Amino acid sequence: MILPIYTYGQPVLRKEAEEIDSSYPELKELIQNMFETNECADGVGLAAPQIGLAIRVVIVDLRSLVEDYPEYADFKRVYINGYIVEDGGETIMMDEGCLSLPGIHEKVPRAEKVRIQYVDEDFVEHDEWVEGFLARVVQHEFDHLEGKVFTDRISSLRRQMNKGKFSALLSGKVRCDYKVKVAKK
Repeated sequence: MILPIYTYGQPVLRKEAEEIDSSYPELKELIQNMFETNECADGVGLAAPQIGLAIRVVIVDLRSLVEDYPEYADFKRVYINGYIVEDGGETIMMDEGCLSLPGIHEKVPRAEKVRIQYVDEDFVEHDEWVEGFLARVVQHEFDHLEGKVFTDRISSLRRQMNKGKFSALLSGKVRCDYKVKVAKK
């Protein structure tokens, strides 16, 4: 089932998400719905707060990027209770957007690689380093679990330059090709 994506201004996007355990109701269905929602919106990742749930669940699907990143031809993952525990390498600036902030794109500084800890959909523990484009996506999505959005990482000048776009999102003026749930005035 395709779910609406919560846009900028929704309180859930600013909440720190809570850990879950294997007894979380209908988790497999939720994960499937997140993948379907992400695909419908042409995204590469989706965090549960973006669909209104303040829980630590993230999905990443990079298969659509195979032309530019052949190494991700079969990359489709679930990260539950994920945390970034260490970062490394250089800080890289790259353009980012977000399904919860349609119409806003900015260059964002991110670590070249990060060490993450999480459990997968079978609650098997993982502790691994990810790098390159995957590291950027993971950092972006895990930020959502901490109540942050990518524009929190840009300069105050760049945020000020996007003030009109933020105001439009807050007033429900959203232009995108997927279902959204806008903040109530």
